[in-house]
Amino acid sequence: MDFSFNEAQRDIRDGIDKLMLGFGDDYWRRQDESGEFPHDFHKAMADAGWLGVAMPEAYGGAGLGITEAAVMMQAVAESGAGFSGASAVHMNIFGLNPVVVFGTEAQKKEALPPLIQGLHKACFAVTEPNVGLDTTKLKTRAVREGDRYIVNGQKIWISTAQVATHVLLLARTTAIEDVKSPTDGLSLFYTPLDRKFVEVREIDKMGRSAVDSNQVFFDKMPVPAAHRIGDEGKGFQYILHGMNPERILIAAEAVGLARAALRKATQYAKERVVFGRPIGQNQGIQHPLARCYAETEAANLMTFKAAGLYDQNVACGIEANAAKYLAAEACFRSCETAIMSHGGMGFAKDFHVERYLRESFVPRLTPVSRELILSFIAERALGLPKSY
Repeated sequence: MDFSFNEAQRDIRDGIDKLMLGFGDDYWRRQDESGEFPHDFHKAMADAGWLGVAMPEAYGGAGLGITEAAVMMQAVAESGAGFSGASAVHMNIFGLNPVVVFGTEAQKKEALPPLIQGLHKACFAVTEPNVGLDTTKLKTRAVREGDRYIVNGQKIWISTAQVATHVLLLARTTAIEDVKSPTDGLSLFYTPLDRKFVEVREIDKMGRSAVDSNQVFFDKMPVPAAHRIGDEGKGFQYILHGMNPERILIAAEAVGLARAALRKATQYAKERVVFGRPIGQNQGIQHPLARCYAETEAANLMTFKAAGLYDQNVACGIEANAAKYLAAEACFRSCETAIMSHGGMGFAKDFHVERYLRESFVPRLTPVSRELILSFIAERALGLPKSY
């Protein structure tokens, strides 16, 4: 069994490493403090052709797999960009997979090339207040009126809605009491985010401020029926198609951020001298860092196992969820250990690890909780009764 990357995957890694030299820690600190979207980084990724890494070649993409996308996104995060950098382009990589798989030829020609070229930015609007992970209970309605739908409702924790030109929207088109299964009656749309009918309120949050998170209110927003993806009422099934790739990419990004934190901590441990010796000579510093290294690299193996299975069209739900869980936990512990290894200086913004720690909560919280992943694995891998 070969765990090494092939030449094309190594070239992706090298290309991203070179691009990220122009976007160092100080850049991401400024973006975090200003709260401004990293438009120049997004443009650089688009100009270099990276935004379409997993999109079909027929529409301007590279036509590569989730493994290659994971290599790319891990390199972005590992550079020190963390989730500020990864989240700025994450939607491009997996987000429009339902359009790729279930969209018409006309929809794909209209949606994919401008996204790949960086001319459009998309957000993904599923989560709602008072609904959380119980997606079948969504209250946002899309009511058919002739050749269009009228959308009313509210979404929350919608990333990049401040800058997005388009939205991939899940809304209920048939009332839940009128369908046989609660997963029926939800429809998926990809359409311009028409701000004449939409209010976007940014959520002030503890980290990853360069990539906005928002409440989004739809007030009678018209959506052409031609912008519905696939059949009416089948949207829930369509978004499931993108869940495993999303978990794999988030896991890869979490491993990248963990490695960035360990790099900073190790460098500091080598240079910081106390009592006439570098603190990295002390086992009290060595052992926590070594443990984090082992956990991070184990999570990385699970991540690329899941990616390989997905690219071979083999069921990978257990592996993708396990990768996301392991990587998120390893990321958090690595970032926390990096701060503790720095001592008081870990609290200082000049050393950047405090930003890493704040961002390490992102993969632990989204897109699904640790607890739900464990319940899923207990049921699917261990055969225990379903608990939710």
